[in-house]
Amino acid sequence: MTVGQPGARTAPQGLAPSPEVSTPLPQAGAGSAGRAPIAGALRTVRPVEVDAAAARRRFTVRGIVQGVGFRPFVHGLATELGLSGHVSNTGEGVVTEVEGPPGALHHFGTRLRAEAPPLAVVEAVDGEDIAVTGGTGFAILPSHAHGPARTLVAPDAATCDACLAELTDPADRRYRHPFVTCTHCGPRFTIVRALPYDRAQTTMAGFPMCPRCAAEYADPADRRFHAQPVACHDCGPRLHLLAVDRDAPGGAPRPVPGDPVAGARRLLAEGAIVAVKGLGGYHLVCDAGDDRSVRELRRRKARGDKPFALMARHVDDAERLVELGAEERALLTGPVRPIVLVRRRAGGPAPGAPAVAAAVAPGCPDLGLMLPYTPLHHLLFGLPGDPPGPRLLVMTSGNVAGDPLVIDDADAVVRLANLADAWLGHDRAIQVPCDDSVVRISDGEPLYVRRSRGCAPYPVPLPVPVRPALATGGDLKTVLCLGEGRRAWLSAHIGDMDDLATQLAFERAGAHLETLTGVRPRLFATDLHPAYRTGQWARRHTAGRPLVRVQHHHAHIAAAMAEHGLDGRQPVIGVAFDGTGYGDDGAIWGGEILLADYAGYRRFAHLDYVPQPGGDAAVRHPHRMALAHLHAAGLPWTAELPPVVACPPDELRLLERQLARDINCAPTSSMGRLFDAVSSLAGICHHAGYEAQAAVALEAAARSAGDDRGPGYTFALRTGAAAGGGAALVAVPGPVLAAVVEDVSAGTDPALVAARFHTAVAALVRRCCGLARERTGLSTVALTGGVFGNALLAETAARMLRQDGFTVLRHRLVPPNDGGLALGQLLVAARRRGA
Repeated sequence: MTVGQPGARTAPQGLAPSPEVSTPLPQAGAGSAGRAPIAGALRTVRPVEVDAAAARRRFTVRGIVQGVGFRPFVHGLATELGLSGHVSNTGEGVVTEVEGPPGALHHFGTRLRAEAPPLAVVEAVDGEDIAVTGGTGFAILPSHAHGPARTLVAPDAATCDACLAELTDPADRRYRHPFVTCTHCGPRFTIVRALPYDRAQTTMAGFPMCPRCAAEYADPADRRFHAQPVACHDCGPRLHLLAVDRDAPGGAPRPVPGDPVAGARRLLAEGAIVAVKGLGGYHLVCDAGDDRSVRELRRRKARGDKPFALMARHVDDAERLVELGAEERALLTGPVRPIVLVRRRAGGPAPGAPAVAAAVAPGCPDLGLMLPYTPLHHLLFGLPGDPPGPRLLVMTSGNVAGDPLVIDDADAVVRLANLADAWLGHDRAIQVPCDDSVVRISDGEPLYVRRSRGCAPYPVPLPVPVRPALATGGDLKTVLCLGEGRRAWLSAHIGDMDDLATQLAFERAGAHLETLTGVRPRLFATDLHPAYRTGQWARRHTAGRPLVRVQHHHAHIAAAMAEHGLDGRQPVIGVAFDGTGYGDDGAIWGGEILLADYAGYRRFAHLDYVPQPGGDAAVRHPHRMALAHLHAAGLPWTAELPPVVACPPDELRLLERQLARDINCAPTSSMGRLFDAVSSLAGICHHAGYEAQAAVALEAAARSAGDDRGPGYTFALRTGAAAGGGAALVAVPGPVLAAVVEDVSAGTDPALVAARFHTAVAALVRRCCGLARERTGLSTVALTGGVFGNALLAETAARMLRQDGFTVLRHRLVPPNDGGLALGQLLVAARRRGA
């Protein structure tokens, strides 16, 4: 599977793919007890030229080759070709020595790459001739590590069809086993403690294999041959269910007798909120069709109107709810199983669709859907013959808003005490938290909102080599990045660095990534903002190593350049639109067009500064930004305008004085805040209960507008002074705001106002990029920053630019928001330090 195409079982972009096997691999069927032959043993033996003299070669295979059944595959391949020798895991990857006829050795080396197991990604195969030693047979040796780790760990993968068949087969010994797995699926990244990848180095170390599992583990003809998480009902792990006893003093949780899964399903059907332990942490789960339960979960989490993610029993149920295209279906059913943001069906749910409570995603035209990706999820929905339970589940992160994901059972009972009625957990530890990935399809390609489970720790290939370095990202949507040579490893999503728990999670994520990659940073990179906690952490931990501070929007542009393989010798026109970024002049930037490479940048154009009254208060209350923009444009606050109506009279008077006297009004060029302002002016959203709510609602309204949109809006352009000297174009939103006010006052449909505004912003991008090309000759544009998570804006701007002959770079491997920031910091810091 790729980071760019999560639903496909192919290599990440930049790594050598493992071509599809020409002979289909049979899956373990009912009653098979998991004895499907391994890939190598399946092959029809090919004619091999036999030479009189034997030879011996050592092959070192690098890439994602541990935890994916690679050693069993090698064993089967060597046995098929009549070769002797051995294979083992090392810190470098998988090392194999084979001896036999030279022709057979040649076939062996070729097929190592071409016929690798489904989850393997072969990056390189290095072979060398060594002395013949003689001997017969082929063995899998114990793993050993000498020196730093240089192999890649596989992400967690959804339950494969073979394991699912066993889970649902009453004749199979793993029937209803909530931890059924094999070399082709199951936990990897979230259970690995160190490399080489062996059971003793995972959180399965405390579960000795029973005789039958041990036999499968040692049998080259079994698909669980050397599958490290292998387990069954006899050898664990085991589930437990706790529920709050409302009659007991303090409502302390007590064990629930009977089958934990059946008990949890019954509680869900009765309207309870259950904390369920997944691959990377706990989810808070309730019946998505029970409006009372959903509203109660929303109240307990203080969630505001932020949409909940949903898990459907089957892709057919999802298709009855949303407009599911081929790309979305591939994402939903592939091995990553992210949350996929999909538009609701235009005519409402199809007949037979599961019920969706209004409180699941109030006012949102999209639903965030995923399918079961662990055996426990499948059991929670129920197997044939089970009492009916919910067909659609709310699955939201198990944490208090702003805290990191809960992964520990005892911690879950304490930290989720006010959120859950029951806890369905188990005794297999989670080594590192890993939230669900979130993705949408834009222009036929995946656009990540959050890159985490199923993707981490896949590396991003780098276009230029870098010295060992750690980039800390930002304080929101924090993701850190380790890099060395031509690889960058991004952590799973960590969260917002507002509290101590998240900061500790940040430290643990960094230490875990260092352990898995073997990268020991000699350079640190962080954001330019002096108050960012990630920057403060970096400063405390440099221990004499250099620390490079990277301007926020420069990092966004560098990330887009890096994932598209640009080496930085030619600058790009970088359009970086977001909510907040610390500028060179101390102002809040966010509407930037920079001429940038990795070494530096020049501010070519930006949105005009307006005051942001009250800092974050203006972010939470878009009507404040609407009034601030009207004030800056010299437009009156007439009584009938929606933001004036939405603002309490006392606050309105206070805001008027605050703006007039410039008190606590930081200047901002943020495009995100302009979206907030127009959302309020159009009467769409005045109070944001979650990040970017006003902008999300504005995009949704624009998408609902008809094709006949009439005259558009236009930004004015003037020349202003650039930070650090020189001149820059300034995009003045006053004419756009005046046109919006005129339309709103005339009773124009808010959807039409929203659509005209989106077109105006896209046209501004087109106009400024055209001027940049005239003056510099540059013809490559990178669209980046959180505002370009708005698929309508991104698609419209990209289409206009392509019509004008530009090459357009959009994010596909990392999110355009701050979740991709660390990648850009890494490249900029490396170039600045001459690495």
